[in-house]
Amino acid sequence: MRWNIAPKIEEEFKNRFPNINETLLQLLYNRGLDTQEKIDEFLEPDYLDDIHDPFLFSDMKKAVARIFAAMEKKEKILVHGDYDADGVDSSAIMMTTLKKMFVRFNPGDKAEDFISIYIPHREKEGYGMNKEAVEEFIKQKINLVITVDCGISNKDEIAILKAAGIEVVVTDHHSAPPELPLADAIINPKVKNSGYPFAELSGAGVAFKVTQALLSVAKEKWPGENWEGFEKWLLDFVALGTVADCMPLLHENRTLVKYGLIVLNKTQRVGLQKLLEKAGIGGRRNGGNGNMRDNLPQGDKDLNTYSISFQIAPRLNAAGRIDHANTAYELLVTDDANEAEALADQLSAANTQRQTLTDKIMAEAMSQIGEKLGDKKIIVVKGAGWPVSLVGLVAGKISDRYNLPVIVAGEDMPSLREAGLRQASGENKLVGSGRSIEGFDIMAVMQKLEHYFARYGGHPQACGFALKSAADYDDFKKDLEDLAAKELSGRDMAKSVFVEAEVKLEDAGWELYDAMEQMEPFGEGNRRPRFLARNLEITVVEPVGRDGAHLRLMAKNGGAPKKFIGFNLAEAHAADLKIGDKIDIVFEMGVNEWNGNRELQYKIVDIGKGNEE
Repeated sequence: MRWNIAPKIEEEFKNRFPNINETLLQLLYNRGLDTQEKIDEFLEPDYLDDIHDPFLFSDMKKAVARIFAAMEKKEKILVHGDYDADGVDSSAIMMTTLKKMFVRFNPGDKAEDFISIYIPHREKEGYGMNKEAVEEFIKQKINLVITVDCGISNKDEIAILKAAGIEVVVTDHHSAPPELPLADAIINPKVKNSGYPFAELSGAGVAFKVTQALLSVAKEKWPGENWEGFEKWLLDFVALGTVADCMPLLHENRTLVKYGLIVLNKTQRVGLQKLLEKAGIGGRRNGGNGNMRDNLPQGDKDLNTYSISFQIAPRLNAAGRIDHANTAYELLVTDDANEAEALADQLSAANTQRQTLTDKIMAEAMSQIGEKLGDKKIIVVKGAGWPVSLVGLVAGKISDRYNLPVIVAGEDMPSLREAGLRQASGENKLVGSGRSIEGFDIMAVMQKLEHYFARYGGHPQACGFALKSAADYDDFKKDLEDLAAKELSGRDMAKSVFVEAEVKLEDAGWELYDAMEQMEPFGEGNRRPRFLARNLEITVVEPVGRDGAHLRLMAKNGGAPKKFIGFNLAEAHAADLKIGDKIDIVFEMGVNEWNGNRELQYKIVDIGKGNEE
C-alpha cells in the first residue's frame, strides 16, 4: 500500500490562525479550508445560514404549484420511490409531507384515499420506472406522479404517462442523461441550468428541498401550524438517506447531516426506535417520546455516521435486497409499536440472510477472478443465480480489494423467473451493478455504451444496468475493458492511503482527539483522519479475536506504550512482527467505551517502513 502524505502547512498559514490546534489546522487545510469564513462554516454549521433557498431550483415554483393544485382538487397523487435506503427515506419524506398538507386542504378526508406510494421490486422490476407499472398507473387513473430518487433516466416511461394525460414531477439526484424526460417539472441539482448551487444532494436531500418549498407556502396558508418544527423533525430521514447513499458530507450536506443526527438521536419515530433496539445501538435519546429503553447497549453514546453506514442503512437496504423495500418504508412511517416491532424483526432477519448470500457470491466471484489480474484496468464478472439485489455489494467489496472499477452481473435464470422476474423475448437477461474508484467516472463510460442497455443509471462512482440481451455480454465486456484501458492507461493502480499528518505518538492523545471530533460528522468527502507515527517500538504483538484474525499491538516511541488494533490484519503481519521491532504505523483514532469507561483506541490502517510517497 502506498502512503500519500499531505504536504505540511507552512508557518505563514499557522500564524494566521494562532488559536487553532496545529494538527486540526492541518486537517482543515487538507480539505481546502484556508480562510476564516470557510473554517467557520465547516466547524460551526448553521442551519439558518447554510441551507440554500429551495426556490433556487428553476422548476421549483412549477412543482409546488402543481402539487398544491392536485391536493386542492383532490386529484390522485402517486409518489414513485426507489428500493434503497436513500429511496425509502426520500419516499417517507415526500409521503409524510403530502399527507400532512392534504388534510389541511381537505379536513375530513383521508389522505391515503388520494395519495399512494409505489416502490418497485428490485429484482422483478429494477431501478426506476418500468412500462408495466406505468400502464397500471394509467388504469388507476392517477393524475400526478411525483418521483423521488429516480425518474431522470425514464424518458420513455414519462412520455407514456404524459400521453395518457398524467402529469409528472421528477425529483432526483442521479446523473442526467443526454436527453431529459419531458416532465412538467424537474428538480435535480445535476441537471444543467437547474439553478441550484449545490449539486451533491442525496435523493432524500432533494425530496427535502421540495418539502421546504411546500412548507414555505404552507406557512402563509396556515400560519397557526408549527411548520418549522415539522420541517426539522424530517431531518433524521435526510441524514439517513445522505449518509446511506455515500454523498459527500461537505457544504449543505454537512449541515443537513449535522442537524439530522441531532434529530436522529431524539427520534420520535417508533419504527426507527425499534430498529435501533434490534440492532443493539442507541443514542442519548434526549427528548423524543420516551419509548426507547434507556438500557440499550451504547446507550450513553450518540448515534453517528458510522451507526447509519454500518448498522442502520444495511438493515433498511436489506428489505429491498431480500424481499421488498415496502418493509423498510412501512417501518419508517408507522406509528404502531407492535407493527414496528414486527417490521424491525423482519429487517434484522433479512440483513442476516443478505450477509450469508453476499459471502457466497463473493466467493464464487473471486474464483472467477483467479490469482492474477495482469494489466486489467477493470474487473467484469457474471454468475448464474446471483441475485440482482446483491451484485452491487459484491462489486464494492471487490473494488475495495483490488482498487479497480468492477462490474458484477447476475444472470436471470429460471429459478429467479419462477419468483416472477419479468422476461423480454423469452431469453435470459443480465442485470448488474458497478462500483468505481477515484478518477474514473463509471457513468460517463456507461453512457458511451448505452446502446447495450435496456435501462441504466447511477453516479460517477456507482451504476446499475440491464443489458438488452445476454448475448451481448461478451461484446459489452470487451468494449468496457477497452474504454477502461484507454482512460486508465499509464495510471499506477496500486492501492494507496491518504495520510493527513505525521504526528509524534505521545501527541496523539485526548487533546488531538477532542480537536479532531470538531470535524464530525465524518463520511464521504470528510473521512476520519489517518495519521502516521514513525519509528515505534513494539512491546506486545499477538493475534486476537475469533480465529485470531485481528492483530493487537502495544507500541511506544519513548513514552508509555499505546494500544493498537488491526482488524483482519493478523494473517498479513503477525508472523513478521516481534517484540522490539521498529515500525511505522498509519492509524485512525477512536474511543473504546464500556461500563462507563473511555479509553483511546488506535486502529491500524497499515504497517511498514519507507512506503510513503
